Amino acid sequence: MKVEFYGHVRQYRSVQAEIDAKMKEVLLSGQYVQGPMLKAFEKQAAAYFGSKHAVGVANGTDAIWLVLMALGIGPGDEVITHPNTFFATVEAIWIAGATAVLVDCDPATKCIDPALIEAAITERTRAVIPVHFYGQCADMPAIWEIAARRGLQVVEDDAQAIDARGDTFRPGERSAAVATSFIIQKNLGCFGDGGMVFTDRDDINATVRKLRNHGSDRRDHHSFGFNSRLDDLQAGVLSAKLNHIAAWSDRRIAIAARYTAGLKDVRAVTPPVVRKGYRHVFHLYVIETKDPAKRDALLNFLAERGVDAKTHYSIAIHKQEGFPWGKPVRIAGTVKNAERNAASCVSLPMYPELTDEEADYTIARVLEWDAANAG
Repeated sequence: MKVEFYGHVRQYRSVQAEIDAKMKEVLLSGQYVQGPMLKAFEKQAAAYFGSKHAVGVANGTDAIWLVLMALGIGPGDEVITHPNTFFATVEAIWIAGATAVLVDCDPATKCIDPALIEAAITERTRAVIPVHFYGQCADMPAIWEIAARRGLQVVEDDAQAIDARGDTFRPGERSAAVATSFIIQKNLGCFGDGGMVFTDRDDINATVRKLRNHGSDRRDHHSFGFNSRLDDLQAGVLSAKLNHIAAWSDRRIAIAARYTAGLKDVRAVTPPVVRKGYRHVFHLYVIETKDPAKRDALLNFLAERGVDAKTHYSIAIHKQEGFPWGKPVRIAGTVKNAERNAASCVSLPMYPELTDEEADYTIARVLEWDAANAG
């Protein structure tokens, strides 16, 4: 059996009529940039995620750094995050001109460890970017408490956790903004690049809208800005898909439960941890080899047997070649948990259209490898 890692074509086929209708609507409107489809999707997305405003931008990286710019964060300022996230989280801090401060992740959830944020704060610290990692929200109540007490802004990186939430909170409810990505492999993905800023703050909404459009909020009037707009064709795709996101999340959760039940007796790998009461939407289902040196052997074993597993993310940001490339950065304390996560992570196939048979085959292959490597 061949188990693909991505299910993009399957998903398109499952809602093809709806997507095609939205795209045809855009094409026949003749308005492809900041047209009616984008405006409609922004309202639809804001309503679904419980946010006052939603601003479509070109990609998830831009979503983060445009918010940082709207907050006036730049050279001389520090922004705290963790180093086992996707590179773009830290990259956005550097694009804004600020210093990235890296603290360790929680060893269980792999999200930023709130207990380590406090010690990393200096008089230059302006913001914290918690990443809702692999599809599970960070401990936002703890982060919000620290931020409120220390006068910090919170910008949530929600690129991996659309439709996730905590037992007592939703993303963004006490943050300056939430930034997300719509690149195709995300839980809510378009047919290329795309991103969005969610915020309840009128000032951030107004500033990001100008920054994304060459500093303009009306024709022929410009200030400093950029070209970072979510085009209407992608907005149409996302509008059609958003109607299914809750059901797709439920299916991801069901597949994850199947994986976890099937792997409950493994000894050489560790399944993911779900915080009690949290809606973990499993953008990725990541197991870790207890011996990091065996991670690549597991990947090769699965590949030879038709299971397309991958790594997310196999090199922590501060271990990337050439780090820190002349960019301002500070590592606060040790980041051993992040380093171990990067060295031992294996992502199993995970998408709503994955069949139970494919999941069971994947489980069987992991168990086969585990039996030979549990000693």
